[in-house]
Amino acid sequence: MSSANRHEAVAVSEYAIIVNPNDNVAVVKNETSAHLALFLPNGETVVLKQAVPPGHRFATRPIPAGDFVFQYGQPIGTSLGIEAGEWITHENMSNDVPVIRDLPEDLHTPAPDYFPKEELQTFMGFRRPDGRVGTRNFVLIVPTSMCASHEALQISMMSEFLYYKREKFPNVDGVVAIPHNKGCGCQDGSSLDIMLRTLSNYADHPNVGGVILIDLGCEKTNLAKVEKYLLKRELNFNKPVAKIGIQDLGGTQAAIERGLKEVEKMLPEVNDCKREEFPVSELILGVKCGSSDGFSGISANPALGRAADFLVRSGGTVLITEVPEFCGAEHILANRAKDAETGRAIYRMIDWYKDYASKFGGILNNNPSPGNIAGGLLNITIKSLGAMAKAGTTRVEGVVEYAETPKNRGLNLMQGPGYDQESTPALVAAGATVVVFTTGNGTTIGNAIAPVIKLASNNRVFERMNNDIDISAGNIIEGTETIDEVGARVFEHIRQVASGEIMALAEVHKHREFQFWAEQTVSL
Repeated sequence: MSSANRHEAVAVSEYAIIVNPNDNVAVVKNETSAHLALFLPNGETVVLKQAVPPGHRFATRPIPAGDFVFQYGQPIGTSLGIEAGEWITHENMSNDVPVIRDLPEDLHTPAPDYFPKEELQTFMGFRRPDGRVGTRNFVLIVPTSMCASHEALQISMMSEFLYYKREKFPNVDGVVAIPHNKGCGCQDGSSLDIMLRTLSNYADHPNVGGVILIDLGCEKTNLAKVEKYLLKRELNFNKPVAKIGIQDLGGTQAAIERGLKEVEKMLPEVNDCKREEFPVSELILGVKCGSSDGFSGISANPALGRAADFLVRSGGTVLITEVPEFCGAEHILANRAKDAETGRAIYRMIDWYKDYASKFGGILNNNPSPGNIAGGLLNITIKSLGAMAKAGTTRVEGVVEYAETPKNRGLNLMQGPGYDQESTPALVAAGATVVVFTTGNGTTIGNAIAPVIKLASNNRVFERMNNDIDISAGNIIEGTETIDEVGARVFEHIRQVASGEIMALAEVHKHREFQFWAEQTVSL
């Protein structure tokens, strides 16, 4: 520690954040310079050895070689010999961290402290015949393979231009398609099962009021296969549906014309469903992050975690995926499981993904992208500890496969990759009726049938991309709002978007991305 007079220094809170009192690093929030003197909460002073960029961290005290570097109160790496005030980099910190996987056989995490029913907030949603509640009411065109994706997209775009007008159909949110590049030339087994599960879950999603299924006619993943998968579901498929075969009708033009007629006929019936008031316990929230920075785990993710806790305590459901970003912190999630078997299922999920990645030469420690690293996320442990914050603090109720509907309300983990274009659609396929997507550098992705709300980790990116990012948690970094206060704002924004009072900006710009992870999985 420097012996510099306290009056020659400024408070560390002016330039950096100490996330947890047990941390031996601080995360920089404002531009720094070499020799900047900062006094710490314990009254001691640290002098920066060099300028440390925002989102990165410096040591608040000497960290001898072999000792752990701590952030979030957890080890994030091992010191190779770090002096007080030194910038933490790959040159002075290894990625080695302890992961102790022991679980007590009698593990029992208490249930959340639920709110009384009479105190629950409400939203305006669409009740479906099977009892589920949607936040949107779409007509959806589902191609059963890539061979029908062109026609599906044409039907949706031309229908919105020719027939769908909000003034005429005020209860319908649009006519959308989910074109993709899968089907037919694919392996039997779980890859095929994932595809059929994803497509059928979209068709039967509570945000969908009517469905048009379309195939080419000769593919492996044809109408008959999709229908069979829909019929074997636990819930009855009970909504307006039409089926189109491109070969049966004589080709592309005939199929598109038939599709346009089916949409025109279906719109009035879908419009008959009107929004009603429901408790927020009927919401299913998907939580996601992408293009993260060093502030994501300090502001946006914990604020979203507060909103997630509020929904779980209201009796609702929260889904989180991106399994690579559990790695290095999986023991924390496992010890939050409702029981030991659920904790072991979490470990099996992680181990399967590690094994899967290794078959393709992947190493999960390489997960942070160049943008992540530039923003301060030096390794997968730092990224995971920050990423898991968006799931809140309640116990883990269950573990499900990719695009599989959870059996329990509350917080559930879903198998899946970190790739945004595959993990976001999977959250929706698993039942999410609204998604909140945190970002540090800025991202624009949406979804075909569910609103995707963007939450910025810092005000800088929020101001630069305010036509794409809905809300900011940057005031947490600036010290003008608490995590609880931003969490309350996030939850209210979710409630308003779910009610159709406002649109997510990704909806405004018609971001309707859809793709799925058609890879081999394993029972969890």
